[in-house]
Amino acid sequence: MSSTDDKTRHHHGNLKPALVEAGIALLEEGGLEALSLRKCAARAGVSHAAPAHHFGNADGLRRAIADEGFARFEKAMLRYAEAAPQTPRDRLRGIARGYLAFARSEPALYDLIFSFREASPFTEQERGASAAYRVLRDTCAPLVPPGTDPLVIETQVWALVHGFILLEMTGRIGDALPDDEAILALLDHVGRDPQPS
Repeated sequence: MSSTDDKTRHHHGNLKPALVEAGIALLEEGGLEALSLRKCAARAGVSHAAPAHHFGNADGLRRAIADEGFARFEKAMLRYAEAAPQTPRDRLRGIARGYLAFARSEPALYDLIFSFREASPFTEQERGASAAYRVLRDTCAPLVPPGTDPLVIETQVWALVHGFILLEMTGRIGDALPDDEAILALLDHVGRDPQPS
């Protein structure tokens, strides 16, 4: 398709999503280092000034891509939760499966969405506003024992799943890698009092 055709195709309000998709493709191909406004414009077939108009700078582009990444992440968790039996623990396993599936299918995007230290939707000031975190919070809620801070349970779940996929993706556990079901079985202990010995 010619550059003129691309510009016409993006003329009515769909240029920004097209630039985000171009950015995601660059991210998947070459990591964060491959992501630039100029490369994104070339990939989308538009003038090099177009991304700056929509995102301001490369950081603005990364944030827009992260927003799309969190939306996909949320959908993956919800899709797996809805496919699971509708008990609280099965839904919890479901969101964990969705978490793992998203990280494995879109590793560069997964990496990016957790790269913002100061404005992650999982920080204290933004936790309530994040749709992705809300999935975790709402799924954990029925498992929070009376008198327990919900954040304790949410953090246990998040740390377990995030830690497992991070160890897997960075090759830290190699041949000792347990299967998903062994990891997910640990979620069955979340919110329960330890059994007396």
